[in-house]
Amino acid sequence: MSDRPSPDALLAEAAREKRGQLKVFLGAAPGVGKTFAMLEAGQRARTAGIDVVAGVIETHGRAETAALLKGIELLAPQRLEHGGKSFEEFDLDALLTRRPRLALIDELAHSNIDGARHPKRWQDVEEILAAGIDVYTTLNVQHLESLNDVVAQITRIRVRETLPDRILAEADEIELIDLPPSELIQRLKEGRVYVPERAQRAIRHFFAPGNLTALRELALRKAAERVDAQMLGYMQSHGIAGPWPTAERILVHLEEGELGARTLRTAARIANRLKAPWVAVHVETAASERWGDERRDGLARLMLLAERLGAETLTLRDEAPAQALLRLARTRNISQIIIGATPKRWGRRSLADRLLAQTDGIGIQIVSGKSTAPRDRPALLRPTEWRKTPLALGIVAATTAVVYGFGDHIPTASIPLLLLAGVLVASVTTSLGAAVLAALTAVVGYNLFFLAPLYTLSIANPENVATLLVFLSVAVLTANLAARVRRQADAAKLRERRTAALYDFSKKIVGAAEADDVLWAVVHHVAATLGAQSAVLMPDEDGILAIRAAYPPEDHLDERAQAAADWTAAKGEPTGQGTETLPTSDWLFVPLRTGVRALGVLGVRFPKTDVVLAPDQRRLIDAVAGQAALAVERTKLVDDIEDARLAAETEKLRSALLSSLSHDLRTPLAAILGSASGLIDMDSDLSPAARRDLLGTIRSEAERLNRFVGNLLDMTRIAAGALHPKRDWCDPADLAASALSRVATIAGERRIDLDLPPSPPLIQVDGGLIEQALVNLLENALKYAPADRPIRLGLAMDDAWLTYTVSDEGPGIPANALELVFDPFFRVRSEDRQTAGTGLGLAISKAILLAHGGDVRAQSPITDDPAHPGTRLTLRLPLAISLP
Repeated sequence: MSDRPSPDALLAEAAREKRGQLKVFLGAAPGVGKTFAMLEAGQRARTAGIDVVAGVIETHGRAETAALLKGIELLAPQRLEHGGKSFEEFDLDALLTRRPRLALIDELAHSNIDGARHPKRWQDVEEILAAGIDVYTTLNVQHLESLNDVVAQITRIRVRETLPDRILAEADEIELIDLPPSELIQRLKEGRVYVPERAQRAIRHFFAPGNLTALRELALRKAAERVDAQMLGYMQSHGIAGPWPTAERILVHLEEGELGARTLRTAARIANRLKAPWVAVHVETAASERWGDERRDGLARLMLLAERLGAETLTLRDEAPAQALLRLARTRNISQIIIGATPKRWGRRSLADRLLAQTDGIGIQIVSGKSTAPRDRPALLRPTEWRKTPLALGIVAATTAVVYGFGDHIPTASIPLLLLAGVLVASVTTSLGAAVLAALTAVVGYNLFFLAPLYTLSIANPENVATLLVFLSVAVLTANLAARVRRQADAAKLRERRTAALYDFSKKIVGAAEADDVLWAVVHHVAATLGAQSAVLMPDEDGILAIRAAYPPEDHLDERAQAAADWTAAKGEPTGQGTETLPTSDWLFVPLRTGVRALGVLGVRFPKTDVVLAPDQRRLIDAVAGQAALAVERTKLVDDIEDARLAAETEKLRSALLSSLSHDLRTPLAAILGSASGLIDMDSDLSPAARRDLLGTIRSEAERLNRFVGNLLDMTRIAAGALHPKRDWCDPADLAASALSRVATIAGERRIDLDLPPSPPLIQVDGGLIEQALVNLLENALKYAPADRPIRLGLAMDDAWLTYTVSDEGPGIPANALELVFDPFFRVRSEDRQTAGTGLGLAISKAILLAHGGDVRAQSPITDDPAHPGTRLTLRLPLAISLP
């Protein structure tokens, strides 16, 4: 590790400087004194001149705790209604408005009442910290999400209020408030925690001595882990190489073979004995890329064994394993490195010798034994290094020939450099062995053709011997360096291809709108990356797990594979090949699961049935499964949102329809029933005039009811997509006159002015529908226009449009409702009255016009009289299909 600070650590430290500081008073159980300690710290801060405000404090009736609030401003709680009852909750907005330097907020894991801005108090605290306000808060260890199951197993009580562990991990300071179990139980008996009856029940259950001891250990460990993480962050941000042996951490080097397994088990025993975290590391080199399947499978089994033993597994890429291990050890503050006693090979120092020569402050443990791993031959002794020898010799020969041919024009000092250029080209384009042979050939060529005496291997000038040796050394070194760079470039290209494939996969699933597109991208990516067959299985409508996507295509699984897939779907655990559950299946299945629900399983089948997945391959499959589950969940959420929107619209339509039926349709029915009852009950007493009035009321109200029902039926046809105009050539003036005649009964003595141009052109429309649209506009005007004010129906034309206008001098339409008046069931609210109607007439007119390629608009006001601003409704039809 270099002495430069870690960029990630510096960025994290800079991010913390922009937010408030969080201090958590952590306890093992209620009653240990967390609130008391927090208030004491708040009083010390107030005495130091810091502006302190108590946002919420739970004293639980303890007088000594309440006394510590003296001198500290306590915010008044807000009252929220829930379930018919009133509750007091922390007022977040009041605190943000008050904006103190330090806020005291008790019980971090508390769940807020419905109606608060955030469901959890820790979310309130996050917003306060983001505003730059420091926070002191309290927390019991049993409220951490990761410990929920552990606490339930210990205490037989499931804690419902939990918070993410990251909240504690992001705390700037943790103060552990500890109390021995005996003292805490004594406090309970004295009634200093709960009332006596509740205290006795608590002692028998949650506060049993064994439970308190276990919770105390959990709290101590969590506090120690947080302090340890803070120390590592400090070391990284300040460029401290370490190690600082404050706690034991173990690193074990993985090497395939029996010795590697023995080394791994030894490290596991040491880690368990020391209760220390440990990491198992394999360092890949260029030689590792040439391993056969047997050696790769052996290493994969070893890494799986490490994971089962509880280690974190890592794979590093470096040509110098010792330096790679030491860099990681210093970064992780490792105290011990455990390696196998690998022997020296081909004159090179062993890994243990190199570690011992470079380590400083890190213990090295060597596990003795004989390594059974195959020895790597030096690169020059591998047959693959010599396959491109003819190409390398050809490049050097061509370079030598060119230099020899132009020798008279080339300075003598430049000849070795040109020959080295040929060696460099051969090194880059071939292999290490061929490059070394090319370097030797270049030296021979240089001696033969450029050093006196020419064309012999003898050297006349003794000074040329040193020149030739230097040339040989530089040529071989150049060949070696160029070959290493080429290998590194090849490895970089491989990583680039993998990264590009992962990027392409991420782009595809992010852009996919349908679940089937996501699943196809998943199976194609897994198959291309792992060279295996892949499939995604999801429950069908009957709940049976079936293949939804596969690459190469597959439509069914055998009995063993189906059983493994069903187990994974039911239990949420990997099954099949390479696992300990149903391993006879030739498929490996992993669950597709999000935090909301289980969606299905991802299956992978390799061409070789005895393949062993390396941990990085398993992590790749798990990562793809996680991304796929989130992507599928996203598409399902989109569908759910659309369904919810449709349901809301349906409910809105149903409510509006019920409102209309309950009032606007019942009103004419009541009038009809009343008039009919009068005719029946008082038939002999009624005068002819009274009888005509009652019959007229029955007819007018029946016509009104008929119009309401007709509008509802028309709106139903429109909603069902059954509105299809039957076009024919019509005279627009006749349509206007016919609409006027239909509203004559409603208008009565009301004045309707008709303004028509001479000889308007014919238009090809559905005459009945356009007439109905005009009738709806006229009825709307008759509802709202004063009886003493005229209504005008006009007709105008320009080059593209034929326009009907219906104008009145009524109360007008507010500006914010000019577009809404054409929505179904919308009616403009009046301060003291509501005109009867279903609110469908204008919506139907708009649908009719849209079906004809036209539109309808509203304009208000249209007069300068504030008492009668008026409204103009404009109905436009295209003239493109008109006849002259």
